Amino acid sequence: MTENLLPDSLAEIRDDFLDLPEAERLQLLLEFSQELPAAPAEYADHPELYERVAECQSPVFIAIEVDGDTVRMYATAPQEAPTTRGFASILVQGLSGLTVTEVLAIPEDYPQSIGLTKVVSPLRISGMTGMLLRAKRQVRAKSMK
Repeated sequence: MTENLLPDSLAEIRDDFLDLPEAERLQLLLEFSQELPAAPAEYADHPELYERVAECQSPVFIAIEVDGDTVRMYATAPQEAPTTRGFASILVQGLSGLTVTEVLAIPEDYPQSIGLTKVVSPLRISGMTGMLLRAKRQVRAKSMK
């Protein structure tokens, strides 16, 4: 992974995971799952504003807003899927507030870099990768308008 392309927000999250022994990383992921920011109220009645992340077994939906050059990400994931919800929370917290250029430069292997490949299934890691790729695609599409 090219270190200089990783925004500070995501680098800090990655470092927080890597600073922990492997056995404790899952607990940090569960903490992230409890911190998934709520989407604005206008999204509640408009599910069509979200995109389903098909790579996730759990029903995860993301929405991207690009205001000027600033990206905001929102996500919904069920409470009973804490791993997936944790990954969504990492991306929402890590991408929101970044510029379009910063988001598009995030290495696609970021989910593999946070030290969870031995504590969660490859399917879950690919779900997070799917969330990131869909977010980047939405940012690309919405920044061209």
